[in-house]
Amino acid sequence: MPIKEIEESPSRLRAKPKSRSRRAGITLPVGRIHRILKNGNYAPRIGGGAAVYMAAVLDYLASELLELSANAADDNNRSRISPRHILLAVRNDDELNKMLAGVTISEGGVMPHINRHLLPKKTQMKSHQNTNTSSQEY
Repeated sequence: MPIKEIEESPSRLRAKPKSRSRRAGITLPVGRIHRILKNGNYAPRIGGGAAVYMAAVLDYLASELLELSANAADDNNRSRISPRHILLAVRNDDELNKMLAGVTISEGGVMPHINRHLLPKKTQMKSHQNTNTSSQEY
């Protein structure tokens, strides 16, 4: 006796559920951000689009900071991003520096800067080099 396959009707088929993060094309979890916004007492009611927008903004900021930090690490011939590279990336970018003006990055160090008055004068450097080279010529 042959076994008949039971065909299910299309009304009984159910689509695989899609997360809000996947629908929006965002890496960060929209559901978790929505829960944090609701529990944070920021407003009595939080709309569904607010969490998506917040996740998109955080995703953009993280990718921007990661890209600038990777460039700073590459400039120093390093393959791993350290807190120093994050600090250099933030402080060299005008918008990120303004946003994170009061933030201290742990293990980041300080921005390299030498006051102009402490640098040797260019005229003295040229005359100093001329005296060294002339005494060594044969």
